[in-house]
Amino acid sequence: MLTILGFAMIATFLVLIMMKKMSPIAALVLIPALFCVFVGKGAKLGDYVIDGVTSLAPTAAMLMFAIVYFGVMIDVGLFDPVVRGILKFCKADPMRIVVGTAVLAAIVSLDGDGSTTFMITVSAMYPLYKRLKMSLVVMTGVAAMANGVMNTLPWGGPTARAATALKVDASDIFVPMIPALAVGLLGVLVLSYVLGVRERKRLGVLTLGDVLVEEKVEEKETESVLVGAGSGGSGTVKSTAATGGSGSGTDADDEADEQKRFQVLDPNRPTLRPKLYWFNALLTVALLTCMIMEWLPIPVLFLLGAALALTVNFPHIPDQKARLAAHADNVLNVSGMVFAAAVFTGVLQGTGMVDHMARWMVDVIPAGMGPHMALVTGVLSLPLTYFMSNDGFYFGVLPVLAEAGAAHGVTPLEMARASLVGQPLHMSSPLVPAVYVLVGMAKVEFGDHTRFVVKWAALTCLVILGAGILFGII
Repeated sequence: MLTILGFAMIATFLVLIMMKKMSPIAALVLIPALFCVFVGKGAKLGDYVIDGVTSLAPTAAMLMFAIVYFGVMIDVGLFDPVVRGILKFCKADPMRIVVGTAVLAAIVSLDGDGSTTFMITVSAMYPLYKRLKMSLVVMTGVAAMANGVMNTLPWGGPTARAATALKVDASDIFVPMIPALAVGLLGVLVLSYVLGVRERKRLGVLTLGDVLVEEKVEEKETESVLVGAGSGGSGTVKSTAATGGSGSGTDADDEADEQKRFQVLDPNRPTLRPKLYWFNALLTVALLTCMIMEWLPIPVLFLLGAALALTVNFPHIPDQKARLAAHADNVLNVSGMVFAAAVFTGVLQGTGMVDHMARWMVDVIPAGMGPHMALVTGVLSLPLTYFMSNDGFYFGVLPVLAEAGAAHGVTPLEMARASLVGQPLHMSSPLVPAVYVLVGMAKVEFGDHTRFVVKWAALTCLVILGAGILFGII
C-alpha cells in the first residue's frame, strides 16, 4: 500500500504542476500533507516536516547566501569578461547561443555545485535570450543537462555517495567513467546544436544592433499610439495601455523587470567596481577552492563570502541594504521552495514510502537479469534518482541492487558506475533544490521546464549508458 501511495503522491505532484493547476510551493506542501493523512500518520506530520526542514536547512542557508554572493559579484562586474566572451562567440546567432549556454554551464559546473552553476549561467545568458526572444526553457534544459553530466565529478556528490555506500574508492569509480561521461557531454553539445538550429529557423540570425533598432521602432510606435489615444481625449486608454489593460500594472512591471535584468550587464551601471576586480576574482577562487577542498561547510563559506563581498565592495550601509534588497526576491523564492520541498521529502521518508518503493523496484527485477544487474541499475537510476533524493537512492537502493549483482559476479565498481547514469535527469527532479534556482532566475514555470527537459535528459542518460557498455566500463 505504501508503495502505491508513494508513486501516486509523486505522480499527483507532477501532473498538477505540469498542468499548472497548483504552484510548486503549494503542491510540495499540500499534496504530501494530504497523503500523510491517507497513510494514517497525520498525527506525525509535524515530526516529518521538522525532520525534512532540519535536513535541508543547511542547503537553504547555502542557497540564500550563495545567491547574495554571486548576485554581488554580478553587480560589481566580475563575470562581465566571461559574458562578453560568450556573446562574442554567439554573435546573436540562436544556434551559437544555445551551444554557448551548454559550454558555459559545463565549465562552471567544475566547482561541483549546481546552484552556483545555474546562478552564473542564467545571469550571463538570460539577457541575451530575452533580447532575441529565444525560448527560455531551452536555456534551462540545456543548462540542467550539462550540469547533470558534470555533477558526476568526485566532489559533486553522487560519486562520493556511491563510493561510501559500496565501500569503494571514488577515483576507481570516476576515472574509468570519463570516456562515457565525455560522450554524454558531447551528446549534450550535439543536442544543443540541434535545439539551436531549431531556434535559428524560428527566429533567424540577427545582430544585437538589429534587435536594438527593432525595439526602438516598437517603442516609438507604441508611444505614438498611446499619445494619439491620449490626444483624442481618452486619458483612460493611455493609462490602461500602460498598465497592461487591467489597472494592475502587471505587464508594465514585467517589462520593466525584464529591462532591469538586461541592465544587469550594462557597462555603465553604478554598481561596477573595476578597481576591486582582482580582489573579487581572488575571493571567488579562494571560496571555490575551500569548497572543493572541504575546509569548511559550504553554507559557512558562502555566509562568510557574502559578508566579506558586501563589506568590501559596498562599505556604506545604505548601499549594502540596496544590494540585499535587489536580490531579495530570488532569495525568498528559492529558500521558500527548498523548505516546501522539505515537507515532500520528509513525508516520503518518514512514512516509509521511499523504502517500500525501493524494495518493490528490486523485487520486480526478473531473476534472469542477475548477470546484467549493472545494466539494470543504469536503467533504474533514471526514474529512481528522479523520484527520490540522491541520499535515498545511493544509501537505500544501490546497496540492495549491488548485493543482488554480487550474487551473479557483478562487481561493486560496475554497479557504482552504472548508478551515475541517471544524473542528467536527476538535476531536473523536483526534489533537487538547485533546479528551483534555475527556473526561478530564468522566470520559467517548473512544469514547462519539466515537460521540455525530461525526454532530452533521459536520452542523454541512455547515451551515457550505451557508451559505458560499449567501452566495457559498465
